Amino acid sequence: MPLHRLTDIVMGVPDPARTAAYYEEFGLTASAARGPAHVLSTTDGGEQLRITGAPRRRLLELGVGADDPDDLDRVAASLTALGLAPRREAASVSALDPGTGVLVRVEIAARLAQEPPAPAPYNVPGDAPRLNERAPGVLRQGPVRPRKLGHVVLGSTDQASSQRFFEDGIGFKVSDTVPELAAFMRCSTDHHNVLVQQAPVPFLHHTSWQVDDVDEIGRGASAMLEADPGRHTWGLGRHFIGSNFFWYLKDPAGNFSEYYSDLDCIVEDALWKPGVWEGTRALWSWGPPPPPSFLAPDDLAALMAGAHDAPGA
Repeated sequence: MPLHRLTDIVMGVPDPARTAAYYEEFGLTASAARGPAHVLSTTDGGEQLRITGAPRRRLLELGVGADDPDDLDRVAASLTALGLAPRREAASVSALDPGTGVLVRVEIAARLAQEPPAPAPYNVPGDAPRLNERAPGVLRQGPVRPRKLGHVVLGSTDQASSQRFFEDGIGFKVSDTVPELAAFMRCSTDHHNVLVQQAPVPFLHHTSWQVDDVDEIGRGASAMLEADPGRHTWGLGRHFIGSNFFWYLKDPAGNFSEYYSDLDCIVEDALWKPGVWEGTRALWSWGPPPPPSFLAPDDLAALMAGAHDAPGA
């Protein structure tokens, strides 16, 4: 696949400093501020989150990595065929998806190289490789550090059009769908890097950040909730679509942020058959059911009013 990862996102919020402090506590590393923006990094992906001011919370930009200029030419031609007017520059091509309101920027970027963590020995029936010692997961200390930005979930006022934008225009591939509601799409070997769902207003539902394993999910979420129990949203659980472990928290602007591990990996398109799933039960395999505020955020009506009051937003 000539597309190979999410490079970065630009998040707009009313209070950038407070939101940036949350993501630093979440485990991202603060970089030098660039003008009014706060820049934060993952350990493997580098500077992947930029937070800037906006009247209402939303995703402003999404970066996608490509290998070479030929890939950019292909994306530009595909977007033009959809009736859009992409902006082609020396090392990037960008276009706005009207359904989500996000400017998607495809840019030449190095592929992500990740060193695997030390294998955790798990004792299972009939095989106990860890003898006379405690599990490493209970001995870990220090803050949890997300390895990379995995995916974003976006509300679109025209889900079918946004799916065409990402699939036919940018070059994402569909991994699974919920008919007339959502499409899980990938630009890498991850099961999904973008999920677009039907919504009454364009908005950012959540960002998802990879950690080493389920112990890191639990450690990270526990530390965040110890500081503020009101951050809890949904978890711990395991998704059915994508298969990953998850725990969702809420940032000060109202966006959800997810720690995840053990996501499905698709390296041969011919060996993966996209599924068509009905209902919310397909969202999780085990764990507590999603709260109503996860499916329809509490501030959705305010976001709708804000979008109506801000022409061109």
